[in-house]
Amino acid sequence: MSGIIGRTMASKRISALNKFLMGSRVFASRTYSSTAKEMTVRDALNSALDEEMSADPKVFVMGEEVGEYQGAYKITKGLLDKYGPERVLDTPITEAGFTGIGVGAAYYGLKPVIEFMTFNFSMQAIDHIINSAAKANYMAAGQISVPIVFRGPNGAAAGVGAQHSQCYAAWYSSCPGLKVLAPYSSEDARGLLKAAIRDPDPVVFLENELLYGESFPVSAEALDSSFSLPIGKAKAKREGKDVSITAFSKMVGYALQAAEILAKEGISAEVINLRSIRPLDRPAINASVRKTNRLVTVEEGFPQHGIGAEICASVVEESFEYLDAPVERITGADVPMPYAANLERLAVPQVEDIVRSAKRACYRSSN
Repeated sequence: MSGIIGRTMASKRISALNKFLMGSRVFASRTYSSTAKEMTVRDALNSALDEEMSADPKVFVMGEEVGEYQGAYKITKGLLDKYGPERVLDTPITEAGFTGIGVGAAYYGLKPVIEFMTFNFSMQAIDHIINSAAKANYMAAGQISVPIVFRGPNGAAAGVGAQHSQCYAAWYSSCPGLKVLAPYSSEDARGLLKAAIRDPDPVVFLENELLYGESFPVSAEALDSSFSLPIGKAKAKREGKDVSITAFSKMVGYALQAAEILAKEGISAEVINLRSIRPLDRPAINASVRKTNRLVTVEEGFPQHGIGAEICASVVEESFEYLDAPVERITGADVPMPYAANLERLAVPQVEDIVRSAKRACYRSSN
């Protein structure tokens, strides 16, 4: 956390939080509407938070700089002015502290949205996420529900070094009791965050810092305040018949670029946007493999015990007889993230890596 300056140390919010946790409610009218055909991921997340806070007074946001600074990445822009300091709470720099408070609030029926400035900092709070949130419902024989969302940027950004570039998809998706989501597009971000906030279980919501400013088409349906996406369902972003490519978050865009290149060489690639890491949409993945007979998995995380490894196991268990080639796994390098830009590029998957692996799976030259 060292090196990040200018955070709001608003300890005066603690008294407001205590009042809120004692039952204070602030109601607000729904105001968000838009006819735009394109939306950035940042605005999609902001609008989802706004609408859910407007619809349900039990929803509140808590984290470092979420209020007066309007969010380190401006995801919470405008929310403090609209909902006040009892529902948009700036905290001291103590992930373990405010995460624990958030889990306790969820025990009592509130719906906290906890923002980590980066998911690397969630390691400070992992005991509360795993032991206090994920396991509570089971240990209480279903008597305790923990409707909490842990959200923030995950994975590699650019030039931030090894301690700020880890992908936590595999870490958190290995834990029963958690749901783990990783949006790619603006529609993903908007629909999945709404679903996460409404869900009765703890949800880890993994965003990507480099996607915040990217714009994507958004359907009229997705702009409706009632819109949400089902948790546990993948989406075919591109139909194909020769090879299946699974990806999530930023790697979906790389997979789509690779599919365009492959199409020019006569290879029809199907791109599956996983969206939900836990639960994983195994039926959709296996259905795609049974159609194309080949599989390439793509992720930024480390290779050992990764999401691609789990997908490979699922396909071997359920669709082995359909495979016409070995499964190709593309991951980040098995090293801490380098700081130097040239080495950083070598440490994360690139479009050409996906093209090369897909061609190899199709027994085509990879030169």
